Amino acid sequence: MKIARTLTELQAATKTMGDTAFVPTMGALHSGHLSLLAAAKAGGRPVVASIFVNPAQFGPNEDYNRYPRDEAGDLAQLEASGCDLVWLPDVPTMYPAHTATTIHVSGPATRWEGAARPTHFAGVATVVAKLFGQIRPAAAYFGEKDWQQVQVISRMVEDLLLPVKIVPVPIARDADGLALSSRNRFLLPPERAAAPALYAALTKAAKHIAAGKEVAATLHNARHDLAVAGMVPDYVALVHAHSLEPLAALAQPARLIAAAKLGHVRLLDNVPVA
Repeated sequence: MKIARTLTELQAATKTMGDTAFVPTMGALHSGHLSLLAAAKAGGRPVVASIFVNPAQFGPNEDYNRYPRDEAGDLAQLEASGCDLVWLPDVPTMYPAHTATTIHVSGPATRWEGAARPTHFAGVATVVAKLFGQIRPAAAYFGEKDWQQVQVISRMVEDLLLPVKIVPVPIARDADGLALSSRNRFLLPPERAAAPALYAALTKAAKHIAAGKEVAATLHNARHDLAVAGMVPDYVALVHAHSLEPLAALAQPARLIAAAKLGHVRLLDNVPVA
């Protein structure tokens, strides 16, 4: 496995690789990230992964400095997973002092996480566009746990005519249903025991909506279930799967999305509604 820390090293490493599959990460890798690596490898292309904790997607009161970092552990996992190249840029490489351009996003970025974290998706889109420009992958793999992010990136690629295929990868979960996340390590033991209630509430609500029960009442009941489990719901919503516009009644394609705070950790999850 090759490691590149400068653009010169990256360009030299990718020069002879041909079409690549790309897995962008912020490190603190877990089995969910490794499922992205496995999906990328299954495509038959050389796999490039990046590790970069992107300051532009954190708000002023968010956890950029607290975000978990474990470069040595991450590199060991990537090598064991058969990654071919790891890109490890620093902040000045990604955001030089003279930077004057960022990506503005709307559409699927407007609501939900976009409303809760107003600068978040602009930061995500900007860094992903930069990474695409640096690596020039044929395909890039993103986890469906961050469902809205996948739709924002897919729209950016479509709107800007970027020559990369976005490949969503299903959510990786623990045995009790909790969606894997780097931030799960911050859950205290009682909180970790309560956390699967988010997935349980969403799957219950999805079944009820699919069975024809009234949407508003079902979402109200899901929020109540989360509150009983000790969570503070931010939103629980039935949305169009790609535009992220709210749906008052079931229409396809549909997705149930949710965010809830448990202790000091904000959990995200989503499920399809058939």
